[in-house]
Amino acid sequence: MIINEYKHIILFYALCTLIPWGFWFTAAYLSHIPSDSSFYANLGGILGVVGLISPAVIAFLMMYLNPKLKNDFWRRLFTFNKSQPIYLFLTCFLMLGSILLAQAVSLIFGYSIDQFAFSGGTSFSYSLFPAWIMLFLAPFFEELAWHSYGTDCLRSRFSLFSSSMMFAIFWAFWHFPLSFIKDYYHSNLAAMGWIYSLNFVLSLIPFVLLMNWLYYKTNRNILVAVIFHVTAGLFNEVFATHPDSKVIQTLLLLCLTIVLIYKDPDFFLTKTFRTMP
Repeated sequence: MIINEYKHIILFYALCTLIPWGFWFTAAYLSHIPSDSSFYANLGGILGVVGLISPAVIAFLMMYLNPKLKNDFWRRLFTFNKSQPIYLFLTCFLMLGSILLAQAVSLIFGYSIDQFAFSGGTSFSYSLFPAWIMLFLAPFFEELAWHSYGTDCLRSRFSLFSSSMMFAIFWAFWHFPLSFIKDYYHSNLAAMGWIYSLNFVLSLIPFVLLMNWLYYKTNRNILVAVIFHVTAGLFNEVFATHPDSKVIQTLLLLCLTIVLIYKDPDFFLTKTFRTMP
C-alpha cells in the first residue's frame, strides 16, 4: 500500500520545525527594531514567507527521492472523480456554517448582532502582501507539506485519531514563533488575552480531526485540505465576529467531531488504513 512508503516521521517533523523557526524567530526580532525605513519589516516579511514555504519544499524533496511518492503526489493533487459530493460540500461550507452558528448562539448570551456584518478588514497585517492574500497563500503552502507527506507518514503507523492528535500538538508548537512577530495574527491574539491563545490551540484538535476526516474520505485529496484550511481562516475574518464567538465555534466543532467518531469509530480509531470506494 502506497501510504506505507511515507516513513520518515522524525526527519520530516524535525526539519519542518527547526528550519521555519530559524526564519521566524529572526523575523520576529526584525519586526521589533525601531526604524523609519521599511527595510527591516520587508526583510522580516521575506523571512516569514521562506519559513512558511520551507515545509512544502522539505516534503517535495523527500517525495522526489521516491518515484512512487512523487507519482502519488501528482495523482492526489487534482483528482476529484472519486470524491462524494457531500464531502466536497462540507469542505467548502462547514467552516462558514460553524462560525455563523457560533455567532447565532452568542446572541443568546447578549452579544451583538453586528457580528454578522462584514468586517471590512482583517485582524492582522503583513509587510509584503495584503492580509487577504496571506489567508490563501498560507493554507496553500502549509497543506502542500502537511497533506502531501506529513499526515500520511503519521497515518502509516498510527490510527487517524492518534495521527490527528499528534499533529495538532505539533502544529500548536509550530506556530509558536509567529506570536512574537509584530502585528501578525498570533501576536495580536496573544495580546488579546490568554483565553484566546488557548482557544486557538484547542481549536486545532477538532479542526485537524475534521480536516483529516475529509482528506481521507476523499481518497487523500490534497486540494480538499487546502480548501478547508482556506475557508477556516477566510470565514473567521470576513465577519465582525466577537472573539468569544470563536470560542463557541471551537465547542461546536468539538461536538461535531465527537459525533463523527461515535458514529464511525473504526475509521478514526483503528490503525488499519482503508481507501474509500
